[in-house]
Amino acid sequence: MLHINNLTFRIDGRLLIDDANIAIPSGHKVGIVGRNGTGKTTLLKLITGELAVDDGSISWPKTQRIGHVAQEVPSGQTSLIDIVLEADLERHALLEEAETATEPNRISEIQLRLQDIDAHTAPARAATILSGLGFDEEAQQRFASEYSGGWRMRVALAAALFAAPDILLLDEPSNYLDLEGTLWLENFLRNYPHTVLMVSHNRELLNNSVTHILHLSKMKLSLYTGGYDQFEDTRREQQRLELKMMKKQDDARRHLESFVDRFRAKASKAKQAQSRLKVLAKMQPIAAQMDERVAPFLFPSPNTKLGNPIIRLDEVAVGYEEGKPILRNLNLNLDTDDRIGLLGANGNGKSTMAKLLMGQLSPQSGHRRCSKKCTIGYFAQHQLDELKPEQSPYDHIAALMPDHTEAQKRAKCAAIGFGPQKADTKAALLSGGEKARLLFAMASFHGPHILILDEPTNHLDVDSCEALIHAINDYEGAVIIISHDRHLLEASVDRLWLVNEGTTVPYDGDLDSYRTELLQSRSGKTPKKTSTDEDNSPKISRKEERRLAAEKRALLAPLRKELKVIEKKIANLNEDMAKVDAQLEDVTLYEKDPDLVKELAMERGLTQRDIEELEEEWLEITARLEA
Repeated sequence: MLHINNLTFRIDGRLLIDDANIAIPSGHKVGIVGRNGTGKTTLLKLITGELAVDDGSISWPKTQRIGHVAQEVPSGQTSLIDIVLEADLERHALLEEAETATEPNRISEIQLRLQDIDAHTAPARAATILSGLGFDEEAQQRFASEYSGGWRMRVALAAALFAAPDILLLDEPSNYLDLEGTLWLENFLRNYPHTVLMVSHNRELLNNSVTHILHLSKMKLSLYTGGYDQFEDTRREQQRLELKMMKKQDDARRHLESFVDRFRAKASKAKQAQSRLKVLAKMQPIAAQMDERVAPFLFPSPNTKLGNPIIRLDEVAVGYEEGKPILRNLNLNLDTDDRIGLLGANGNGKSTMAKLLMGQLSPQSGHRRCSKKCTIGYFAQHQLDELKPEQSPYDHIAALMPDHTEAQKRAKCAAIGFGPQKADTKAALLSGGEKARLLFAMASFHGPHILILDEPTNHLDVDSCEALIHAINDYEGAVIIISHDRHLLEASVDRLWLVNEGTTVPYDGDLDSYRTELLQSRSGKTPKKTSTDEDNSPKISRKEERRLAAEKRALLAPLRKELKVIEKKIANLNEDMAKVDAQLEDVTLYEKDPDLVKELAMERGLTQRDIEELEEEWLEITARLEA
């Protein structure tokens, strides 16, 4: 069991954690949540001993090993599989000793211990973890120095998971994973046999892989049973009850004060009044645990309307070297109201696809057709390092508003979440979440027709992620999202494109079916055949399945188009009826021109009939679409 007793910690003189207490039993899987800046990462560093506590203590059984992802990413001329295998220090030390040991008893002890720790299966276990995190068999044999920092962080994560410590500490592990790696990690942690403490903003990861939520708020720690959704429900109920209790207490306080005011001067009631004063003095106020406000994200909608499609790809091939396309056979349309999530493992070409859509890459063959008036806003996590460190949010926003007044520039900063204090803070001193907020505002500043968001939630807390979802859903342009955050995708997109095997095609399924396919493919399993499957049914390749799915979507497109036409007609007829109703509301018209009244009443009846017929047609087409 991990014990945190009376923990107090200050950073730069600011009290971050104050007299916090918690006990986490062995085997619990705990997600640590809280607003950005409350001290979640600091808490992990206090547990590992990287930071020293000011007061109190953190303890766990001496026999238990504690492990976390190494801060220094692996590099050098060591293969990935060997880096992971070496993370099991005991196995590595025993194997080295086995090569030089000569004393028979010691050799026997070494071999018995290697058998006890299941050392002979270690290479297979290490390979499984690396595969789950996106490294195929060939990649596992390559040197760490051949990979970028993000990929090496995955290797460091693989090493921590393979070492299987009794207490595993993870700090935002999905930040350097794609959706595919995150889905695999979710499944791995759910079955992990020891204790896990994980800081994460990923709602689905917290819902599906932990058993408890540790909430760090107002410098205190509170442990809740269940995943994130259950924690949120419980916290809301607590707040409701506390508000109710606070109201009761306020009513009681007013009653006592009224009694004292009325009878303080009366000798016969003096003792009772003094007694009431003592009760008032002892009455501790109930503090309502109201959430701190999260500043909303604002994505201005496009000022001009464009016709569909705004981008069309016909037989496009694209890449960075002539004759060596990364993606080919691209036949896709992007409409003004599309919400599209890009699926596919890192390295398959999602970033290449985004650059093609933005126009940063030109087709090597085929045609990319895009309206000349189309504007595109782009956000990517690597842009955080591109902010000018010596300039403030005000400076960055003012550069986009050269013809506006000082007051207007300040008002814009406040609207995007940078009040008087933060607006003049240097970008170098902003938190990751604040830098992301500034970049969102800059990318969407002029109301682009398309927003492309590449891993937008990496530096946001859970509540800020929810605010981002609301902003995306309120935005009236097209959105393309690349994200490992399943909750963000499920709440924001209505179409999925799969980037895989050198092309991009519409994915005819949801994230649940994609998750099932992914876990089955990475475990080497194939989907089980249902009882309705015929043994002699022809085998359909995945490529053929995608082609058939694309054809299905093409068949549905005319129905969707017809729905939009009907909806527009209904809207126009409702406007006409509103004008007629406005005329009929004029009571003087009935005396001045009764014939016109009859004409308007007849017109209204015909309009109502047309609306009802269109609504019947709309319902019929909707039913066909759903079928």
